Amino acid sequence: ELFMGAFHKTCFDLQTGEMMEDPTPCGGLFLCPNGTECREEWEGPQWGITCFDNFGQAMLTVFQCITLEGWTDMLYWIHDSQGNTWQFIYFVTMVVLGAFFVMNLILGVLSGEFSKEKEKAQSRGDFQRLRAQQQMEEDLQGYIDWITQ
Repeated sequence: ELFMGAFHKTCFDLQTGEMMEDPTPCGGLFLCPNGTECREEWEGPQWGITCFDNFGQAMLTVFQCITLEGWTDMLYWIHDSQGNTWQFIYFVTMVVLGAFFVMNLILGVLSGEFSKEKEKAQSRGDFQRLRAQQQMEEDLQGYIDWITQ
């Protein structure tokens, strides 16, 4: 709810009513050029995928930020649409905690789980090799017993 609807305003031409060629959110720091006005009729950046309007899209946008893919674009779009007051604190905190702490924690847990599975697979392989060797020795002993009789 903090940034809900923030990315839906952009500049429209006063004469034609068409959206500007390279739309960007407006209403905060970004001021529309002469002959245009800021209206709330735009789907948003990246064809409306990047926004905070509902839980799913907000989670996708946050995930995009903590993977460090385009988080600065989000920050600038929020500044353009809402002004430059406190939003940078949210994004910098999200990047520091999310990207550098939580992502490394998740990767560490995944790495540990894969190591455990690798050890299990190796121990199963060792058991199977030992069993095959015992079977070979039993077959060889049976063959030797058959020949010596």
